[in-house]
Amino acid sequence: MPNRLVAATSPYLLQHADNPIDWYPWSAEAFAEARRRDIPVLLSIGYAACHWCHVMAHESFSDPGVAAVVNRGFVAIKVDREERPDVDAVHMAATQALTGQGGWPMTCFLTPDGEPFHCGTYFPPEPRHGLPSFRQLVDAVSAAWSSDGDRVRFAAGRIAEQLAEQAGADPEPVAVGEQTLDDAVEELAAQYDRLHGGFGDAPKFPPSMVCEFLLRHHERTGSEQALRLVTGTCEAMARGGMHDQLAGGFARYAVDEGWVVPHFEKMLYDNTLLLRAYAHLGRRGSALGERIARSTAEFLLRDLRTPEGGLASALDADTDGVEGLTYVWTPRQLREILGAEDGDRAAALLQVTDTGTFEYGTSTLQLPRDPDDAAWWERVRATLLAARDTRPQPARDDKVVTEWNALAVVALAEAGSAAGRADWVRAAGEIADLLLDVHVVDGRLRRSSRNGVAGDADAVLTDHALLVAGLLALHQVTGSPARLASALDLLDTTLERFAAPDRPGAYTDTAADAADAALLPHRPRELTDNAYPCGSSSLADALVTASVLAPPERSARYRDAAEQALRTVGTLVPRAPRFLGHWLTAAEALVAGPLQVAVVGEPGGGPLTRRARRDAPGGAVVVAGNPDAEGVPLLAGRGTVDGAPAAYVCRGVVCDVPVTSSDDLSELLAR
Repeated sequence: MPNRLVAATSPYLLQHADNPIDWYPWSAEAFAEARRRDIPVLLSIGYAACHWCHVMAHESFSDPGVAAVVNRGFVAIKVDREERPDVDAVHMAATQALTGQGGWPMTCFLTPDGEPFHCGTYFPPEPRHGLPSFRQLVDAVSAAWSSDGDRVRFAAGRIAEQLAEQAGADPEPVAVGEQTLDDAVEELAAQYDRLHGGFGDAPKFPPSMVCEFLLRHHERTGSEQALRLVTGTCEAMARGGMHDQLAGGFARYAVDEGWVVPHFEKMLYDNTLLLRAYAHLGRRGSALGERIARSTAEFLLRDLRTPEGGLASALDADTDGVEGLTYVWTPRQLREILGAEDGDRAAALLQVTDTGTFEYGTSTLQLPRDPDDAAWWERVRATLLAARDTRPQPARDDKVVTEWNALAVVALAEAGSAAGRADWVRAAGEIADLLLDVHVVDGRLRRSSRNGVAGDADAVLTDHALLVAGLLALHQVTGSPARLASALDLLDTTLERFAAPDRPGAYTDTAADAADAALLPHRPRELTDNAYPCGSSSLADALVTASVLAPPERSARYRDAAEQALRTVGTLVPRAPRFLGHWLTAAEALVAGPLQVAVVGEPGGGPLTRRARRDAPGGAVVVAGNPDAEGVPLLAGRGTVDGAPAAYVCRGVVCDVPVTSSDDLSELLAR
């Protein structure tokens, strides 16, 4: 019989709906049942594209014997970390504090009041590698609870207190200025892998937000060092096996330092952030940047688009239970599809060897150099992709997550406007409309939807802040006053609902009035940017942009709030810039003014507008329209010059003389 997950909107939860374990979703009902029965909670957290989550589900959660023990001694809760990042954050902190490491699947045991007392990650079906079996673990926890429950409760209370204290302890506030940003570049240079590109050792994750920061820093300061770091990293990622050389898009990360072997899941958030970085690199004259931005946008809109107009969360790492099955090749397979001559030539180009670069003699595809014959390569690429499409394909997690779709709105709007791709801009608008029409329920933003139906989880800080950023990006590209009005209203709501009490500039990831905030031991607050921007950096970035797009009565308040938010990480920036990439992009924009370009007399676009979108540095604000366009404050008081369209360039509160030629505008933007 299906369990309580059968009505979930999360594909991950639905994967467990037929388990013999009597799973609950995260809910007050589950904790009330644990209190009624006076038994602990087993909390299992994972996500649909997680390889080892599938393994543990097959080995343990599908075992009737294990299920009988769990159902008898625990209330079992299954959480999709992508639907409930706040639940994940609290229990990841507990897991790391108790074990020194964390990851997914995450396995936590809680009191009926939600306080964690024992945590871990994957547990095998039989004891191995120093780990007990999952069955041994649940037996031991159940026995401890039955024999010494008071001691367990006391320990859990102490753990919860310490975690809450750590969550509320902010670094000493320090302003982030030009010297801080220079120091961040120097620290990144010290951590740069000069042989393989990227930062640090294996595994290698795509440093998308750091790349965006480095590009902005180069544009503002002329730093050739910053440019070398980002171009070397972007080229290495694009030519390695982490990049899908046939269909575009990037896998989650590379398990090796040379970007050869990926963890094969393709995540929406990675690809939106990489699209933005490569499109920005392309605007700086990189042909590779333009090419990768184009193929990444095409991947998003071809392979992740949902019927409702949003973007799905991920493509699975596994195909039929085998990681990478869809993507890897042997020389023999290439010859069978392309013929002997072209097959051998393709194998040499793509680094497909007889011994293999992956497992069982198979290889990922790399493209260490551009082919000499572009037409030949395009024909080969299309032929191999068509053959690959006949293979079994990875499953798709088709829930639509607010924050990741909002990232796509920003990336598609910016990349589309710079590249003259109206279809990308149009797609960005359709995604935003879906979020506003489906994810806003009774005036409150929800975290996700599936098949056009909103889930139950409240949106967290990143959802709100990134949707603000997406709407501001659309306002700039389209000139729509409605987009700006929606963005500023949502921004004001966000500032009110997520502010941490008595901590200027601090915001929690869960709203104070969230429906089930009381179920968490504390309201989490993530300060670092990891796979995607944290909520606080996302809000700071949105505030910086809003400060020059909003009317005067609101702009000063937004700038002050942005500066206060940035001060909360000022002491961290010189020490850990790799994990503060989105904070640094916001700081670069703030230090630069942010730069503003108002184009009047070209409401539908024109040469000045096109030049501004191509040449304006990252973080700049560009708006075009009629003079004094209603609801567009950046155009207020700015008219044409002798009847000709004009561009006004300002940095902060200092403006240049308006110009009417594209070349003069480029000169101003290059200063």
